[in-house]
Amino acid sequence: MNENGTHTYPRTVSLGSLEITLRRATAKDVPLVLAFARSLPEHDLLFLARDITNEENVHEWLANPNIDTLLAQQSGKVVGYAAIHQSPMAWSAHVAELRVMIDESMRGKGLGRLLTQEAFSYALGLGKEKMMAQMTLDQKGAIAAFQGLGFRPEALLRDHVKDRQGEKHDLLVLSHDVERFAAQQVALGVAEAFGG
Repeated sequence: MNENGTHTYPRTVSLGSLEITLRRATAKDVPLVLAFARSLPEHDLLFLARDITNEENVHEWLANPNIDTLLAQQSGKVVGYAAIHQSPMAWSAHVAELRVMIDESMRGKGLGRLLTQEAFSYALGLGKEKMMAQMTLDQKGAIAAFQGLGFRPEALLRDHVKDRQGEKHDLLVLSHDVERFAAQQVALGVAEAFGG
């Protein structure tokens, strides 16, 4: 960890028997991110703000100074990411939006939790105070995972998004206090160290 309590990258962590490398994405990662995106199930891609199977969109994403992306790699292959979208607006500069995507083969193994924890640590280092996440109501697994991490519903926007087929869906907005999340993770770590 560096002086402000956040991790330095790249770094390797164990996730059960798996070795996962976490690092910041750069513009050079476009081919790796494209390969990851193109391997995702169609349903995972329906509600993304941008089509990440499109090379131009991935270039724009990875070059955007308001988005910090952490990649998770196993054996050189991208198996997930956490993107922290910072608001360019002065009145919401303390807020960031978290977007997490995990390879289908890695789900249920703790990678989503790991990336979310990393993103919170990173956001804390950026001075963020509040983290938001948005998903449609049919993304029940993602909602349960985020709520399990302490995110709470803040708003439900009716018919707010359209999928690629033009069907409307309700959008759930969840939020979490960054410092409180960090404190909870520290407390959990201490409890686990003492067998709690």
